Amino acid sequence: QVQLVESGGGLVQAGGSLRLSCAASGRTFSSYAMGWFRQAPGKEREFVAAISWSGSNTYYADSVKGRFTISRDNAKNTVSLQMNSLKPEDTAVYYCASSGERYSDCVPPIGYWGQGTQVTVDS
Repeated sequence: QVQLVESGGGLVQAGGSLRLSCAASGRTFSSYAMGWFRQAPGKEREFVAAISWSGSNTYYADSVKGRFTISRDNAKNTVSLQMNSLKPEDTAVYYCASSGERYSDCVPPIGYWGQGTQVTVDS
């Protein structure tokens, strides 16, 4: 069974930084693209960032481009999201996701979700 466990969420002032991490277990982590999504209250879940299985390609939503950086460590089975210059509109539950296809370049398609971690940006 694949398990994704997020950590690193919390409360931060606008303009501050947070680093989210997602630890994966249950299958060959390095063979699958990974991504981050978020869901704010009353809104649909939206794509934030993704990284290919090899780490060679990264993708970002326009709203976070230049502020967020996704990375992965295949030796440690982790994917991280460095979030800088945070804004109140970044407030959401952030979810880690794993691709449903081996050797994939991006997510979706989603194979597995983490349980989510809350990020709150105070103005």
